[in-house]
Parts: sequence; C-alpha cells; structure tokens
Amino acid sequence: MKCKSLIIALILQVAFLPLSAQGEQKPFTGTIYNENYKVRIEMNLYENKLTIPSQEIFGEVPGYISSENDSRKWIIVEADINQDIATLSIINDYGSEDLHATLKKNSNGTYTLTQKDGSSIKFAVNRKWQKLPKQLTFKRQ
Repeated sequence: MKCKSLIIALILQVAFLPLSAQGEQKPFTGTIYNENYKVRIEMNLYENKLTIPSQEIFGEVPGYISSENDSRKWIIVEADINQDIATLSIINDYGSEDLHATLKKNSNGTYTLTQKDGSSIKFAVNRKWQKLPKQLTFKRQ
C-alpha cells in the first residue's frame, strides 16, 4: 500500500512540475500592483495579446498600466526583454504623451518600473494630476 501511495505522489509531482517551471520562465506575464499609488500593470510582454477592457479599439497590446482612481490607461506598445529587464515604450490612451521605461524583476520577487525619458506617467486623483515617481516598486497580486 505504501508503494502505491508513493508512486501516485511521484506521478502527481512530475505532472505538475512543468506548470511551476513555466511561471518562472515568464516573469513578465500577469498582474503586478503598487499599493501606495493604487496602480497596477497587466502584462504579457511575450505574446502581446492583452486587450484593454472598455478600450478594445487599441487591439491586442503587450500590456497596460491602470489606476484604481482613474479610468485612463497608459499602454505598453512595445517591449524588449533581456533576461530580467524589459525595455518598454509606453503611450497614454490619447496618444498625446509617450515615454520609455524599464521594468526589472528583482531577486526578491518584486518589480521596479523606472521611467527613463519622455513624459511622466500620471493619473487624475481627486481632480488633480498625480505623477508617479520615476521609480516605483510593484508586487505580484
């Protein structure tokens, strides 16, 4: 009976091994969140197949940045991944502002978004523009 249980346990372990390994291979997919600014990044920088809710007119994109306090979005239009750093081209949903940024996966599992050049990411909070800091840390949700 012990042998049968051991075999079943090993089969289950082997069956679920590819699922855990796949998540590690693609760190630039899913949702990350910054609690202080109530901002999230939805991303699939590998396949560029995300559709922005209520803004389907933009088609499929690599990702977008949104705020709980504002309906506007900042759209990731291009992403180049080099190991643990993604270089991003981002525009606002009006197309009037753009910037370049990097998104780094840190060794502790967090992510750091660093705005490099161009416009600053900002959202309307209580009827005032709130610029995000040039460097902002995100965690997985």
